[in-house]
Amino acid sequence: MEKITMADVAKAAGVSKSTVSQYLNKRFEYMGEKTKLKIEEAIEKLGYQPNYLARSLKQKRTSMVGIIVANSIHYFSMEVIHAIEDFCQKHDLHAIVCNADDDPDKEKKYIEMLRGKQVDGLIIFPTGQNNDLYESMMRNGYPVVFMDRKVENLDVFSVLTDNEASTYKAIKQFIEKGHQNIAFAVQLLSISPRRDRLEGYKKALKDAGLQVDPNLIIESSLAEMKSKLEKLFSSENKPTALFAANDRIFLIVMEFLKEKGIKLGKDLEFVVFDNIPFAHLLESPLSFIVQPAAEMGEKAAELLFEQINKEEIEPVKLVFPSRMVRGDQ
Repeated sequence: MEKITMADVAKAAGVSKSTVSQYLNKRFEYMGEKTKLKIEEAIEKLGYQPNYLARSLKQKRTSMVGIIVANSIHYFSMEVIHAIEDFCQKHDLHAIVCNADDDPDKEKKYIEMLRGKQVDGLIIFPTGQNNDLYESMMRNGYPVVFMDRKVENLDVFSVLTDNEASTYKAIKQFIEKGHQNIAFAVQLLSISPRRDRLEGYKKALKDAGLQVDPNLIIESSLAEMKSKLEKLFSSENKPTALFAANDRIFLIVMEFLKEKGIKLGKDLEFVVFDNIPFAHLLESPLSFIVQPAAEMGEKAAELLFEQINKEEIEPVKLVFPSRMVRGDQ
């Protein structure tokens, strides 16, 4: 089957090739509605597909960006990606999403692969284990924004939430309600949000004059989390309040509490740091610290877009405040 060209579209619409090119690039300033309609009808009738590769070579841009998410299972990550894709769609950019599974080697391969495909820039949920690569991109002026996690010892564009401050407020509320045995459950402390949330927990206890009891802190893989909870709730020093550091911990804790017949609001008060899509359907009296995922994703995309368009902006660290909500509200 013979390939339909821009010249074929121009002939069918009765206009010049440059007019078709202007239409495809959405430069409508001096184009009448009748001309646009004729070109649109010709494209549809002929089944013309623009040659994006040729266009990218001419413009020295691919109009593609890469998103390397640390773990696509988290609902927060999905919300952020959705906001980034919405921004890209409005600005004629195509987004390629890769899931690194919190694996630094996988992250490195995706960075190299996407740059090899000449994507115009990257938004990365960093593992934090490829600092030399991050530094190289920044030094060479390659457009990149880091999302959700800190990049240590480098001056980078980053979009974060106030992990430590929001956790501090939640623990302070527990203390004000009279709780002293407050447990904290977190996955292995390999990334900055988990470390910052733990720091907020410890700081709130210390500021209230309470001892930080290491027996009330569960730092564990997901596979071992339930057995650690079993040990904690079998001890004499049972917690009356518990803070879960993310959505995956929340699911394990909820399953454990159901198995043990522990009642929320009666036996235990519970706060989760993460975006839970079905929180409003829960009747249990628990609270969630919700991150402004859509705003964070849109801002990350905006920062990347400004870099791609060679705007003179300095690296910036933007910290968005999270908010506490009740699951039954």
